[in-house]
Amino acid sequence: MTKVTTERRGRTLLVTINRPDLRNCVDGETAQGLFDAVDSFRDDDTLDVLVLTGAGDIAFCAGADLKNIGTLASRPGARDSGPMGISRITDVHKPTIAAVNGYCVAGGLELACWCDIRIAARNAQFGVLNRRWGVPLVDGGTQRLPRIVGLGNALYLIETGALIDAEHALRIGLAQEVVPEGRAVARALEIAALLSTYPQLAMQRDRQAALEGLALPIDEGLAREVQIHHDTAGQEMAERLRGFAAGERPQPLRPPQ
Repeated sequence: MTKVTTERRGRTLLVTINRPDLRNCVDGETAQGLFDAVDSFRDDDTLDVLVLTGAGDIAFCAGADLKNIGTLASRPGARDSGPMGISRITDVHKPTIAAVNGYCVAGGLELACWCDIRIAARNAQFGVLNRRWGVPLVDGGTQRLPRIVGLGNALYLIETGALIDAEHALRIGLAQEVVPEGRAVARALEIAALLSTYPQLAMQRDRQAALEGLALPIDEGLAREVQIHHDTAGQEMAERLRGFAAGERPQPLRPPQ
């Protein structure tokens, strides 16, 4: 059985961790599959968005395969890309969405935090459950989680190992939407398809400016924003503005009620 599957859906790449019998935990082979999928997506100009999920309804990803944990570090390139396969990849300049079903814990939580957006099914549960076994967060959890939910919420999760539900995750900003059970992938693909209708240059550069600005004082961040967008206002924007002048009004994304 292929441990990571990929499927093109229009201009979206759907990447699925395919070990449902093991709660989609990641061993070395799975980590390599994730790396290969992200590496392919990054360099493919016919793809705009990546959606990451786990097979089945029980788990998005329960973290590292602790019974085969040695295979993570021994995987070629693990030091550069991260034990779970992708956590240290920072040069994917396109949107990524996690469709979270069931358990999203330990290294699985770190994979979800690698993504820009997290769409959670109502049965989703999030936590640093590896706290109980003395397994550290070495796939970006200590760096991305505070940036997403704030330091207090991050330390609460990191120190206590608490398991929180989807509504709690939504309140603290860990999840951006909560949808009915079984609908996370469909909603993530719906959002991805919408993103593909937007002018890509402006969106990708806005994303870049937001991410890079996190580490900068406000004056330097503002200067970096200007630098990144020095030539964004080109033909693509002009064509869309002509459509606006002609009365075109594409419908915006609306979160679920």
